[in-house]
Amino acid sequence: MSSRLAESSWARSARIGALVAGLTARSAASAVQARFDDDPSRVRRAARRRNAQSLRHTLGSMKGGALKAGQLLSTVDSLFPPDPDRTWTEALTGLQEDNPPLPWRQMEPILERGLGPRWRSDLRDIDPAPAAAASLGQVHRGQWRDGREVAVKIQYPFAAEILLSDLRALSVSLRVAGAVMPGLVAAPLVGELRLRAAEELDYRHEARAQHAVARAFADSEDYVVPDVVAVGDRVLVSDWLTGRPLVAVADDPDHQRQRAASLYQQFVLLAPARSGWLHADPHPGNFRVTADGRLGVLDFGAVVEMPHGLPPAFGALVRSFADGGSDADQLSALRAAGLVRPGRSVDVRSLGAVMSPFSEPARHETFAFSPEWLRACFARDEGARDPDYTAALGLTLPAEHLMTQRVWLGVVGVLCRLRATIPVRSMLSDLLPGFG
Repeated sequence: MSSRLAESSWARSARIGALVAGLTARSAASAVQARFDDDPSRVRRAARRRNAQSLRHTLGSMKGGALKAGQLLSTVDSLFPPDPDRTWTEALTGLQEDNPPLPWRQMEPILERGLGPRWRSDLRDIDPAPAAAASLGQVHRGQWRDGREVAVKIQYPFAAEILLSDLRALSVSLRVAGAVMPGLVAAPLVGELRLRAAEELDYRHEARAQHAVARAFADSEDYVVPDVVAVGDRVLVSDWLTGRPLVAVADDPDHQRQRAASLYQQFVLLAPARSGWLHADPHPGNFRVTADGRLGVLDFGAVVEMPHGLPPAFGALVRSFADGGSDADQLSALRAAGLVRPGRSVDVRSLGAVMSPFSEPARHETFAFSPEWLRACFARDEGARDPDYTAALGLTLPAEHLMTQRVWLGVVGVLCRLRATIPVRSMLSDLLPGFG
């Protein structure tokens, strides 16, 4: 058993607390040192580099909720303080694709319990070296009894026990760090992870969602979703998908990069209507670009069942601020959409700042996403970084609306990292209920 996974909850919490304390202390010390140094930018770069290395090493080795939080933060790297040399971004992106795996001797017993003692008759071959290692499990390439190549996802030992413990510790530590390290607003996303933890550990729940989405896109010329082959306790077998990670298209010719980014944005809008499920983990490690140009979609551990598609309330809210107008006009539009109860009022100006990452792109037929633009949106109102803030502004929102808003913020973050210039308004008009 891995010593890292076998640690007590207290020991893991202590490591998380020490990590955040170290990040905070180095940032504070560098701020002081930079005031007296001839080259203050060099001091700040060195501190960021040490912090990023510490973050990647600690979260990557711990796995569980600690690594899961790091992967989620990587989708919205603008939640971190300004980072001109992309040190944070590179460290967090590495958490998606390059995580230390566990030895096969620790994973094989879980595979046997999940598929049964005769698992070798179904799984004719399996590579003991994992093809990918993630936060709650790792994937091995194998061959099923009918000859097809498959991906065998095996959950880590003690994954359930450590997940909630890690997230509780991260939530507390990051709230403390946010008061000391200006610009770090990560705790709301950790809170979201805590809400979805149980479902991510249930591979049968994941298999049900994945099969539904795979069936819905089976004949698509733009997307490929591996179907489920078999599922058991802590084991999920799917068709193998070959492709390059979405982040790799950042260096592709412009037309290829823009096509992949457009397909990525479109999938989040299409999937709930076609399949009844929202893919709720939009970090780019879950998407692949295939040799024929299609977008492959992986990992349905974080999903939300939406049998009626995306909630119209979200589209109505985006549209009301995309169209602009006076505060009174926008308030009237919100009331007409049923988002504000009779007799209640909202701070329209603050709500407009919160909605700017969604509404500004929706004003344009084609919009150029960038990290600098997203940081400017957040700078207008700290609440824009916390999707739950909209509820405190007096809106009446269904729970699925808040989840849609969180996911879409992650999508916007990835589009900014790709510096995508893609169609927005027409796509929202066609595919986002309540917007058209």
